[in-house]
Amino acid sequence: MTEKNQQGFREALELEKRASVAQLLFKCARLVNERALARVRARRGIEIRAAHTALFPHIDVTRGSRLTDLAQALGISKQAVGQLVDELSAMGMLERRPDPDDGRAKRVCYTSAGRQGIFEGLAILREEERTMEQALGAERFAQLHAALIALEAMLEPALSP
Repeated sequence: MTEKNQQGFREALELEKRASVAQLLFKCARLVNERALARVRARRGIEIRAAHTALFPHIDVTRGSRLTDLAQALGISKQAVGQLVDELSAMGMLERRPDPDDGRAKRVCYTSAGRQGIFEGLAILREEERTMEQALGAERFAQLHAALIALEAMLEPALSP
């Protein structure tokens, strides 16, 4: 492919991506996540990455979750999840506890520091939201929030009233 063809492809791809609402949602979510993680690293001095935080929504906050269930939810190997859990355990965020339903198995659970860290992470996201609200204006930001709530309800029917 010539340099001119490569440039044309790049431009066509960017136009197509910008025309896709879903692609823009993915990109904005990634960028907000990267900014929030940078704040966490700066404040807490821990090397938390997006791969780590991808686990969080899948860990049952009251009972913990098995590695196999986390691996299935993330679509990665049990060994890869185990490595992430080991890293988060070293940071004091997670721990492995005996599974009350199966004495041979373990459950991945939040530590008290991990539970507090979730709330700290949400506070950092609120800071990012204030930045976005300043950039968009209060009315447009409120409209964005309302649209996302409606979209979430449509995509995840279990949350609908």
